[in-house]
Amino acid sequence: MVRTGAPELSLLGFAIVIGVVQLGWAAGAARRQQSAAWNVGPRDEPWPVTGVAARLDRAFKNFMETFPLFAAAVIAADLLGKLGPLTLWGSGLYVAGRAIYVPLYATGVPVVRTLVWIVSLVGLLMVVAAIFTTGSALA
Repeated sequence: MVRTGAPELSLLGFAIVIGVVQLGWAAGAARRQQSAAWNVGPRDEPWPVTGVAARLDRAFKNFMETFPLFAAAVIAADLLGKLGPLTLWGSGLYVAGRAIYVPLYATGVPVVRTLVWIVSLVGLLMVVAAIFTTGSALA
């Protein structure tokens, strides 16, 4: 039996897009502070960035701490036949949280940024929790 693509896998694709956009945004902001000669050279010596560029770099690094876990959890849930409401809501919370987190971090918004990060983490944990539920979520 062939099933159509799971929405969680589409959300995983959206998370990848968020990561690529973040990478480009962070790199572009950093390059505006770094010289062209340094950029095309071997970069043996670090050239730290400040302000928004530094915040974008930290936000991207933060994304890279959770994204592999999210991707593995979604793929594991799919392979184990555990996709269902818990993984769908969890994936949605993770992706929405990660999309909202970056502009909040870039603009220096405190507290709300942390709350949004927590929402994304709860979403990730929901997907992980589904892996450990008994039975199959797919009919």
